[in-house]
Amino acid sequence: MTPAPNRTAYAAWLAVCVLWGTTYLAIAIALETLPPLFMAGFRYIVAGTLLVAVLKVRGEAMPPPAAWGRLAVLGILLLGFGNGGLVWAEQTIPSGFAALLVAMTPFWMVGIDSLMPGAEHLTRPRILGLIVGFAGVLMLVWPEIAAGGGRGFLQGVIAAEIACVGWALGSSYARRRKPEENVLVVAGFEMIFGGLFLVAGGALRQEWRTVAFTTRTFAAWLYLIFFGGIAGFSAYAYALKHLPVSTVSLYAYVNPIIAVALGTLVLGEPFSPRIAVAAVVVMIGMWMVRR
Repeated sequence: MTPAPNRTAYAAWLAVCVLWGTTYLAIAIALETLPPLFMAGFRYIVAGTLLVAVLKVRGEAMPPPAAWGRLAVLGILLLGFGNGGLVWAEQTIPSGFAALLVAMTPFWMVGIDSLMPGAEHLTRPRILGLIVGFAGVLMLVWPEIAAGGGRGFLQGVIAAEIACVGWALGSSYARRRKPEENVLVVAGFEMIFGGLFLVAGGALRQEWRTVAFTTRTFAAWLYLIFFGGIAGFSAYAYALKHLPVSTVSLYAYVNPIIAVALGTLVLGEPFSPRIAVAAVVVMIGMWMVRR
């Protein structure tokens, strides 16, 4: 019989799968009236500030100012470019497409890690996995591009891959620095710094001119703050603490499935046998790389 702590940890992992899988739909809805960088930036500023405030009241140690520079780099890479690229992509490509493209993150992580000093070299099985995953992405996006899907579609694809690179660089940097005491405190500060970076970008684009809320978009924005941000990161931190990293990382296989299903059912996004086959090929490639 599974011990109670493990049941709780697996419940936290399942929450990560569901919460982060649904954020693609929430982003698409929020973008109906909200400008991308302001929407994402203020989402993270609010979520990070609330999370840090609660942890401080609980007596958790805060990182010293000397560590803020490193946390700012992480926030800018993981959330500024990682999530910012995703939000930008969802302006012009379906949320399910975006989720499948972001599933390429492990491929970028393996490639970037292999270039770092002292890193493990790419093996033939991993190279084969990279090729399979790339073939799946081509199967997914090439017909739209070849059929003249428009400049916006191609820009969305590029933005999604920039998101992958940002997350991969941030993850590689995080693994090579001294770990902090509390994962949630670090996540809170990263959200604040990443949010400030995105808001600064939105200010340069004068996005305040186009800010408009409806009941629907405001609800989606609040969902991203409290469920995608605070609850999602808390569940992720708990799962990481009590489960093997290899187990927790499997959420990356579940998120795209949830995102594609919700995008099709709720927003009427396109779904075809080709998309299903491409998704399977991408997942197989990711499994080969991770293994």
